[in-house]
Order: sequence, then structure tokens, then C-alpha cells
Amino acid sequence: MSELWAHTLKWADVDPARHVFDMDDDTAEVLASLVAPLLPSAEVAREDRWRSLDSVTKFLADRYGRWACGWNWSVGEGDVDGGVVEVWCCSSDSVTTPDATAPLVVEALREWRGWLEDLTDRFADLAPPGNAPVTSTDRWYWERACTRLVTVVADRTQAESGWYGHCMQVLRWFLAYSGIDEDQAQAIVENAVGGRFGSWTAPDVPVVDAVSSRFASGVGETR
Repeated sequence: MSELWAHTLKWADVDPARHVFDMDDDTAEVLASLVAPLLPSAEVAREDRWRSLDSVTKFLADRYGRWACGWNWSVGEGDVDGGVVEVWCCSSDSVTTPDATAPLVVEALREWRGWLEDLTDRFADLAPPGNAPVTSTDRWYWERACTRLVTVVADRTQAESGWYGHCMQVLRWFLAYSGIDEDQAQAIVENAVGGRFGSWTAPDVPVVDAVSSRFASGVGETR
């Protein structure tokens, strides 16, 4: 179901400012007790790896918002390819007993939320000040932002399988955060990256520089 697919999340779906989330230890314990009955058996998780956790994801998304769909977007070839969550591996390996698995789901959700909040802080630091006209200085801000975001996503995903999908998504989120239309953001990012990133390898400096330059040029054409 596309509404449960983390790759389809837009900035409006994940922006922490729009979706309140307060999870202390007591709340985490209560959430785990609600998640436990929704978990598949270990056998079912192994046999139906891709769909066995849909009920958990839907419950979390209904309760907290669509941003929660990323709770199991783990590093590498997990339930969703190329994510940042480290505490969760995949349904076939991470699902054991309900009592053991439910707290792991909650911890994975908290880790994913932490990543979104970290990105928000980075976006605030990297965005050009105000709505200044496009200048060489303004271009420098966009190039710097792209370089730093590509670097941090490559690091957090460990540049494993499919990592570039989330990287491009983060770049789109940054543009949306900065007030650029989602469709324009997608075109800018696709043109900037254009197949220059690949699985299992972090991009070298010349590649990142080229992508960042094209990224800044694309932004300049929209402003």
C-alpha cells in the first residue's frame, strides 16, 4: 500500500512541527503493549517478509501520522531498502516473541523520529537567510546544503543498498522546507542527481561537488 510506503513521504508528512510526538518511558511501555497483539509470529514474518508488518505500520501511522511509516526503514536491505534505522533489521530477523519485539518496534519509531528532528535542525542551519535574491552568495548556501545533506545521509545509511533513494528524498524535503513547490523540488533533485549515485558506495568529492552545483543551479532557476 503506497500510503504505508516510506519512500512516498513528503515534507508535509514528516515535518516534526506539524506532528507532535512526545514519547517518555511510560508512554513507550504503553505503546509496546498496544503493538504486541499486532505482531506476526516469527514464522509468518519469515514467510511473508514484505507484508507481515503492515498492520503495525498502519496502527502507528493512524496514531501519530504518516511520518511513522518510516519506523522500520532500516539500513541496507531490510523491510524498506536504504534507510537509517539501526535498531531494527527486518521482519525475518527482528521479529521474535511479541514481548521482545514490541519494545524494539517502539525504539525503532523513536530512532526514526529522532532522525526527522535532526534533519529539521540541519535544514534550519543550512537554509539561506530570508528571501534574498539569487546571488553568488545565495548559490553558495544551496551548494553547501546539498553537499552536507548528501554527506550526512550517506553516513547514516552507510551508503548501502538503495541509500540514494532516501538521499534524494531528503534533498526534496529540504527544498520543500525552504518554500519550493514539491513538483519543482522533485525536478531539481532528479536533474541534479541524475543517476550519479549508486548502491554500496558513497559518492566521491567530485561527484558530490557536481551534484551540488547542479542542485544550486536548479534552485536558482525557480527563484
